[in-house]
Amino acid sequence: MTWNQVYDPLGHWWLSTLVAALPVVVLLGLLAGFKVRAHICAVAGAATAILCAIAVFHMPAQLAVSSFLYGSAYGLLKIVWIVIAAVFLYDISVETGQFEIMKQSVASITPDRRLQLLLVAFCFGAFIEGCAGFGAPVAIAGAFMIGLGFKPFHAAALNLIANTAPVAWGAIGTPVHALASVTALNESDLSAMIGRILPITAVIVPFWLVRAMVSWSETWEVAPAILVVGISFAGTQYFWANHMDSNLVDIAAGVVSLIATMIFLRFWKPKRIWRFEGEREEDAAKAAAAAVATQATVRDTLGDEWKVREDLPAVAHHTAGQIAKAWLPFAILSIFVLLWGLPSIKLAMNKATTPAFTVKMPDGKNRPGPAGWDWPALHNRVFRTTPVVVKPAPEAARFDFNWLTATGTACFLAALISGLILGLGPVKILKIFGGTLVRLRFAIVAMTCMLGLGYVTRYSGMDAVLGLAFTRTGWFFPFFGAFIGWLGVALTGSDTSSNVLFGGLQKITAQQLNLSPILMCATNSAGGVMGKMIDAQSICIATAATNQVGQEGSIFRFVFWHSVALASIVGVIVMLYAYVFPQLIPNGLTFIH
Repeated sequence: MTWNQVYDPLGHWWLSTLVAALPVVVLLGLLAGFKVRAHICAVAGAATAILCAIAVFHMPAQLAVSSFLYGSAYGLLKIVWIVIAAVFLYDISVETGQFEIMKQSVASITPDRRLQLLLVAFCFGAFIEGCAGFGAPVAIAGAFMIGLGFKPFHAAALNLIANTAPVAWGAIGTPVHALASVTALNESDLSAMIGRILPITAVIVPFWLVRAMVSWSETWEVAPAILVVGISFAGTQYFWANHMDSNLVDIAAGVVSLIATMIFLRFWKPKRIWRFEGEREEDAAKAAAAAVATQATVRDTLGDEWKVREDLPAVAHHTAGQIAKAWLPFAILSIFVLLWGLPSIKLAMNKATTPAFTVKMPDGKNRPGPAGWDWPALHNRVFRTTPVVVKPAPEAARFDFNWLTATGTACFLAALISGLILGLGPVKILKIFGGTLVRLRFAIVAMTCMLGLGYVTRYSGMDAVLGLAFTRTGWFFPFFGAFIGWLGVALTGSDTSSNVLFGGLQKITAQQLNLSPILMCATNSAGGVMGKMIDAQSICIATAATNQVGQEGSIFRFVFWHSVALASIVGVIVMLYAYVFPQLIPNGLTFIH
């Protein structure tokens, strides 16, 4: 049984668009409007998507249910597993007491919460995005900020905003690779064009991030540090995307920005240290006590001699070795996710461990590489049609059970090794892991169902209907092209998936409107990153990592307008490239090797 997608089942494009939007409206309406628990919203949204696909878009029920199960399975292995493992690592660090030392070591760089936000959420988060992607930076950096003493709401919401600038090259450049694959355009040109859009926003986002937490006057107090963060990140991102490769753009930018900022903070300090309201008086008292305690002697009232006062509080001083040991879990994590992202290592491990089956191609030859499973009742049975693609093409549904090379496994192994090195026994580690699973049980249900919802909208063609609505904007298409990518990420939770979903549509529409296909396909990825902060999957990851399950609606309402505003900025940048500076659009660039 095969089925062709229909993009206007009701005969009026605006009616079909409204129905296609219904699953998302139900999901986000319940989440943000009625403050229903996220896992219930996800179930309701998924059920709505299946019903609309069957009743309105005439998708066979078997295909609709199979696409939901396929998306759920993908979500469990590729997304949920990362969150579980990242929070597990954090729990081990807390259980062993190492997180307290980490907090103090970061505070020794700067006690200012605004600067800690930049170092952890923006710089460190970008490095993790470059290594792993797929929710890992929000989970890891969010848990990290909670340990540093940030309020859970800030840790969740601000990490969602921070995780925008690096997403287009996340997971060792996976979104760019996918975009080049589906559009048959030069990957060098695509990466370079993205590298001429996002570095502009990379200077803006650090300001935006700090301003989201404090007032404008308090933001300008740390403007020099913000500029160092943004310019060092943007400059590296531009250089690497235009002159090196698309694999290590975020890793290089994150590392350079982190080092540059730490060096800068050795020579520059804000005039006023900013802390949260509740901790200011407490910190002032601690600082006063510590200042007295560090003076080993005080003048005794009985004479002129100095005597040691034993009734003063002790000051905790940590050696370099103790600090290194405290950071060890995250150092191991960084090494694992970096290695797991390298194609050569991933391929070697996949060949040795991933179940593969011989699959015959139409020409009678075996399909090359690890074949994986062709998902039952779905693989190559749904056809995308014009105008989304030039000619009808089957939608693959191949599930590779890459249990060892999954990013979540890298995080999990890093947690196990860290626990053993830090002195925990196997039984204790298992107990901590069990506690992590129990705490995340509702988030697991929510994320799984949301991925299932996204796949139903994809295979039923409802996502394409929403994207096609933006193509009716004519001259303003470069602006709204950013929102096609934004919509794709909001629906799927992945810039890679958005590029696969709408890359071909952007190319076709650009050719019809005499625009550069390189520009518009790059726009899909660049605009998509701004939808990352509002996709339900990322919000669930953030709330799970910061122990805020149930607050998804509040966080969505907080980040939504930030997302729309930043996507609009991308749209304006693209309009300028399209109509004012078309000579800056790359054509035929090659990387330096």
